[in-house]
Amino acid sequence: MDFIRTPKPDDCIFCSKPADTRDEENLVLFRGRTCFVLMNLYPYSNGHLMVATYRHVASLEDLTAEEQGDLMALTTLCAKSLRATMHPDGLNCGLNLGRAGGAGIDDHLHMHVVPRWIGDVNFMSTISSSKVIVQHLRETYRELLPVFAAQGRPPAPEPGATPADLGAGSQE
Repeated sequence: MDFIRTPKPDDCIFCSKPADTRDEENLVLFRGRTCFVLMNLYPYSNGHLMVATYRHVASLEDLTAEEQGDLMALTTLCAKSLRATMHPDGLNCGLNLGRAGGAGIDDHLHMHVVPRWIGDVNFMSTISSSKVIVQHLRETYRELLPVFAAQGRPPAPEPGATPADLGAGSQE
């Protein structure tokens, strides 16, 4: 409900956050060649991560082969990192495509990676709007960051790079 009720920025967060150099403030954990990893500001559960393309595209059909590969490689890195730090019993990984598909931000494709534990009720709140998040976002960020950093960083776009700078071509 916080996400639904909070005023939305005029710009796309999946475009503005990687263009900024303040990774910790923006909860950006890892920058790949065509995609990046960030924490969800409104998590379904502790450690809820998202993998997004730098290029502003809304559908799978618009991804390049390199973006497709990077999206899955970084999703796998998220799974590995979450398992190493948070020891979940399982994971939900998924794309919500389009408003009817459940996307809160429907014009910029992003993959959700959500750690799950047996007996948790956080994926779909069952009591009013109550959720139990047992760790502050910044604390979770500081726990995950070294695991992502240990993976090494492929060449990443310069902060402030536009989709055109990344060789994205048309955004239509």
